[in-house]
Amino acid sequence: MQIKGNQHGVIPKVKVKYCLYARKSTESDEQQALSIDSQIKEMTTLAEREGLIIRGTKKESHSAKDVGERPVFNELLEEIKAGKYTGIICWHPDRISRNAGDLGKVVDLMDQGFLVEIRTYSQTFTNNPNEKFLFMILGSQAKLENDTKSINIKRGLRARVEMGLWPVVAPTGYLNEKRTDKPCSVIVDPDRATVMKQIFEKVALDGWSGRRVYAWLKNEINFKTKNDKHLSLGNLYLLLKNSFYYGVFEYPRGSGNWYTGVHEPIIDKELFDRVQAQIKSQEIDKSVIKEFAFTRLIKCGHCGSGITADEKFKKLKDGSYNRHVYYICTKSRDKNCPCRPINETDLTEELLKIVDGVSLDKLGMKEKLTEELEKYSKFRSAVLGMANEDTVKQKSIDMKNYAKYILKDGTVYEKRDLLSNLRSKLSLKEKELLLEG
Repeated sequence: MQIKGNQHGVIPKVKVKYCLYARKSTESDEQQALSIDSQIKEMTTLAEREGLIIRGTKKESHSAKDVGERPVFNELLEEIKAGKYTGIICWHPDRISRNAGDLGKVVDLMDQGFLVEIRTYSQTFTNNPNEKFLFMILGSQAKLENDTKSINIKRGLRARVEMGLWPVVAPTGYLNEKRTDKPCSVIVDPDRATVMKQIFEKVALDGWSGRRVYAWLKNEINFKTKNDKHLSLGNLYLLLKNSFYYGVFEYPRGSGNWYTGVHEPIIDKELFDRVQAQIKSQEIDKSVIKEFAFTRLIKCGHCGSGITADEKFKKLKDGSYNRHVYYICTKSRDKNCPCRPINETDLTEELLKIVDGVSLDKLGMKEKLTEELEKYSKFRSAVLGMANEDTVKQKSIDMKNYAKYILKDGTVYEKRDLLSNLRSKLSLKEKELLLEG
């Protein structure tokens, strides 16, 4: 066998080391294409008939529409550069590439002399201008088919939504119509639509939170989707914000293109709007980042999880509010952790006990407190005009009392800064703070 080479002429007979590359696309237009096993069988028969040397086989199930998205194909290109293979056997040129980027990489390998030959079921492509040109045309034709199909699909979907039809999977409470004469139609799910309406009513009329609805669905009525799964809390909120339930939808999502559906609404717009207002009133303003003094400094003594905090407000008779901060286990390591919440006031008392009962050297706070006291002494001397002897007296103040002052009346950042100097770890168990190590 004589193989045409590069511009320098014809290469004598060489043993081409082939890699059999089989790819089954995930694209819908190729659902009827040969399976990977069928491709391998056909190409192995071809290799035996032609006396070709197969040094390896690679299988892949990735779309070839996007550049560089196929890990097995990328590995094959690197191995060709390394000299492991000098030829490729595949079913059709579109198995190798359906995009200009990957197509160019293969042709470059031919130009550089790394890739000697590409064999398909009915054609052979070598480093010959005409054969490379034909290979590129066939690959480009596959890309043209992809692009044309994409345009046609988008045009078809746009026509459907303008008719009020829903072109994707129906949300919970609805079912996609299976009749072929009614494509993109949805019908009310008789088993779930009533529950979906109840969900909206409980939030809008009874003031239920998303978490309460979630617990009701899962623990009380064992509600499941058509895929036999419980709704997650995140999915529940997405459904509550889905206008499809009162007959209007946006497609594609986030496009700003709104359509009136021909499907039967489960709720009315008034109920939907009341749900949105209720959700908004319950949402936490995420732009305000709350800082708590003792988070990230203490771990749970039961399960070893971190300790988080939350605040509660109690309305008084005079119309004012009392603020209460509670610390509780995050339960990240054990969802059933028995750790009970503790009020910040009680937690501060626990910290004061530790400061009072342990030496500052052991706590690792002495240097920090000394530094703070010296700053204060210099302030008294330079700004307030205190005598040197007063400054000396200030240095003799009990540093434990200063630490207690910070824990009781300091700012959040002063408290955190003070406790960050601890040489030992703090753990909370049964509302009692323990010093470890």
